[in-house]
Amino acid sequence: MVLQVVEDLIEPQIIVLGCGNPNRSDDGAGPAVIDLLRSRQFPPGVRFFDVGTDGMAVIYKARGATHLAIVDARVPMGTPGSVYEVPGEVLAAPPARGAGLHEFRWDNAIYAGQRIYGDAFPAFVTVFLIEAETLALGLSLSPKVATAVELVANKVTNLLQHWTST
Repeated sequence: MVLQVVEDLIEPQIIVLGCGNPNRSDDGAGPAVIDLLRSRQFPPGVRFFDVGTDGMAVIYKARGATHLAIVDARVPMGTPGSVYEVPGEVLAAPPARGAGLHEFRWDNAIYAGQRIYGDAFPAFVTVFLIEAETLALGLSLSPKVATAVELVANKVTNLLQHWTST
């Protein structure tokens, strides 16, 4: 009974990570969402990080959190600006055998983090993917992806409100 009371008093530690390379046009969607979210008010225990393309940073930033949201661009496949919300366990993937750190991505980080850190890695993981229109060199998001960035920032805000109220 005392353990339950203590657990009820512990606030969730929520991490939101924006992944991507803003020098590759729409690949900067994840960091763009983080920029929008940082301008909003959230309860203590919610933190935002732009982790670029560093899969290992995902493990290090997520360790110790109870909840994790990841935002990234998705390779163009026909419908730019489409948004996909997927449970992390669906996308968790072991790194390829012999893969170096450059090939270690956030999907590998989810897989590895759960196995390395166990209960010290978030039990609740949600991934938001925004389908890119272009990944060419450039600093601007395409109009469809810029609109999707706003939509995802709102979706993440709603998710964070849900996570902090339960």
